[in-house]
Order: sequence, then structure tokens, then C-alpha cells
Amino acid sequence: MRAVDLIQKKRNGGQLSAAEIDFLVDGYCRDQIPDYQMSAWAMAVFFQGMSVEETAELTLAMARSGDQVNLASIHGIKVDKHSTGGVGDKTTLIVAPLVAACGVHVAKMSGRGLGHTGGTIDKLESMAGFQIELTQQQFVSQVNEIGLAVIGQSGNITPADKKLYALRDVTATVESIPLIASSVMSKKIAAGADAIVLDVKTGSGAFMKTIEDAEALAKAMVDIGTAVGRQTSAIISDMDQPLGFAIGNALEVAEAIRTLRGEGPEDLTALCIALSAQMVLLGGAAADLAAAEALVREQLKSGKALERFRAMIAAQGADPAVADHLSLLPQAAVVIEVKAGRSGYVQRIEAEELGICAMLLGAGRAAKDEPIDYAVGITMQRKVGEAVTAGDVLALLHAADDGGRQLVDRARNAFIIGAEAPRLRPLLLSAVTSDGIARYAD
Repeated sequence: MRAVDLIQKKRNGGQLSAAEIDFLVDGYCRDQIPDYQMSAWAMAVFFQGMSVEETAELTLAMARSGDQVNLASIHGIKVDKHSTGGVGDKTTLIVAPLVAACGVHVAKMSGRGLGHTGGTIDKLESMAGFQIELTQQQFVSQVNEIGLAVIGQSGNITPADKKLYALRDVTATVESIPLIASSVMSKKIAAGADAIVLDVKTGSGAFMKTIEDAEALAKAMVDIGTAVGRQTSAIISDMDQPLGFAIGNALEVAEAIRTLRGEGPEDLTALCIALSAQMVLLGGAAADLAAAEALVREQLKSGKALERFRAMIAAQGADPAVADHLSLLPQAAVVIEVKAGRSGYVQRIEAEELGICAMLLGAGRAAKDEPIDYAVGITMQRKVGEAVTAGDVLALLHAADDGGRQLVDRARNAFIIGAEAPRLRPLLLSAVTSDGIARYAD
């Protein structure tokens, strides 16, 4: 078997066998296939695509390239959740304890943020003492005892994906749905969950800018999960404006806690209930989606989800009193108002721009090894569709010092204000299962 023959086969639209895909992935990991040949193959995939079978085989090959987590000693069905990333996306902090309170185990590995999207692990570490590293035994024991644990990803999970992604990043082959789908799902499968629920974002603040592209990616990932024997479903959600009001690590933890108290923003609460209901259904704790949603709402209202959050952070070294006293979270030294320059309606909020502003304040990273400031970020005071008068506060910049004032104009310009009230786009757009795609508005 030769790499050049497989490149040619894919270039010409052929379908690679499992053995051929294994040969490519294994050879690339062992440095027996050079970058220039793997990049040629990735470009062939970019133009020719991959079948469901090929994509599933690529996913499994990458999952097998490193450590695979064995969760067999955790009781019951283990359900994982993945978001494709967005601005203000703190759903894991809410969904994991909410699902655990419904009796479904959540054993989750999460990553750090890079660029304008925040990472769950960074948010958790904004609570002093929170331990993101547990031994396998500690991880399993905690999930069995309290129903959930969220830890950092192992250094040797899917090394083939890490290597291939770095290559795609510099060869203009990132935007390939089969390669994106296999990248995401290889990590989920290696992490050992029995069922997976995906939150695929679309809009100005997301990687997939159109609902059609988001649905195509979600379908590809659901198809992979189904093909490899994992129950998988997805929700397409809007990221044309930040989720909730808070952007930045400690600010997002505070908003997540308020949501678990039943005091959260309407959009964030609605998405977390929808995702949690899907997880509860796949976890076998409800007979249908309506029953799952009713159970989720009950656990949120009763305060049992907040109790699970307290139990998790206490088990992982943080002070559970944070759940009752948000002042224990890091606080920014300076809070700067961003005021509207004109009257009208908020027609659009450029989510990515606000994400970049938060990163420049110190809440995110331009490079993976950069330190972050847990206290800084942005709290929006207005959402799309709201009327504003010139001088009204649109957002607050939480900054380390007065240097944050340099970002006031950039943050203000992220709020597009016009004379007419906009037509509001729904938060929940589509549901994707092995049965197909259903749009909520249809």
C-alpha cells in the first residue's frame, strides 16, 4: 500500500477502505507519511468529500491513535455533550449538574479556550482550588458518587487528530465537513461516552455561518456516532449574538450559577433545558422528549441541579460556598460603561467582535500558552430587539485597569443600532437525529 495511490484514489472520487484509512492515519502518526502527502490527501477530501463509512472509519482510526478512556466501571449510560463553540457559551456548567440531577451520569472531558471562544476548563478554574486533573480512579469514583465530573482532556487523547488539525490549519483544509466531524467525534469516542449530544452553533459568532452548513456538520457527526454504535443527536442553536449576558470566565460562572438558581437569562436557560432533555432521553431516564424536558425543569426548579453543582466543585477542590456567594469569584478592578451613541433598536450584535474585545481585555488567549485573567470580560446590558436611547449603557467592560477604555469604541460598534425593530431569529433552529433533520420553525 502506498500513500500516493490513496491520494490519487481520493482525488478521483474513489472511496477508501477501512484498511486504507488506517494505513494513512497510522503512517502519518509514525512519521512514515510526510506532511506534503497528508496535506495532498486532505485537499482531495476537501474537494471530493467522504462517505459516511469513510468518515466513521477515519474517526475510529484517530480515536485509536492514543489513549481511550474506559468508563465501563461507571454505572448506567454515560452521556457526553459537545458544543462547537461560541461567545458566552457556558452551557456545560449548567447542563452537567442538571442532567446528573435527573439521574444520568455525565463523565466529561473539556478543553481550554483559544481565541475569542472561552473554554469550560478555564471557567471552572476561575473558582479557586478547582482541580481539573483527576486520576482515572478518582474520575470514575466521583461520577458514581455524585453523578458528574468535568476534567481537562488527557494529553494523549487522539494525537492523530491534533497532528492532522495542525496540518489542516496551514493548508486551507479546515473547512471540510467530514474532517471537522471526524475531528470532533474522535475525541468524544475516545472519551468513552455511550451517548453524545451536540450543540452546533450557527451565525456571526460561530464557525458555521449558515444554518445549512451547521445542519450538514451536525448530520455528519450524528451519522458518525450512529455508525460506530453511539446514540447521538444534535441541536442547531443561534450564535448571531452572545449567549446570555456574560462573556469571560468568572462572569460566566456567576451567570451559570444564577441560571441553576432559576434566575438565568431566557436564552441560556432555554438552550440548557433543550440540551439537557436530549441527554436525559439518550441516558434512558425518560420515555420521550416531553417527559425528559419535564424532568429537567423539575430538577432546575427544585434546586437539585444547584446541589449537584455544589457537590462537583467541592469534590474537585473549590469552595462550594461560591454557589451562594458570587462575590467569592474573582472581581475586576475596573468596570467601564459602553454607552449607545444613538437611539433606536439593537438590530444585531456582532458576537465575534465582543468575543475579541473580551480576549483583548485578558479573558482569552491569542496563543495556547498565554495566561488569562479570570476576572475580566464583558456583561451585556442589552440584547437584539431591545429599544435604546442615546446614552443608555449597552455593556460593561470588566477590566484589569483603565487601559480597557481603549476598547470602548470597538465594543460599542459591535451593537448595530437602527431605526426599525428587527425580526428576531429563534434560538433553537433545528434538531438532528439518526432519523433526519427537523427545523423547529417548520
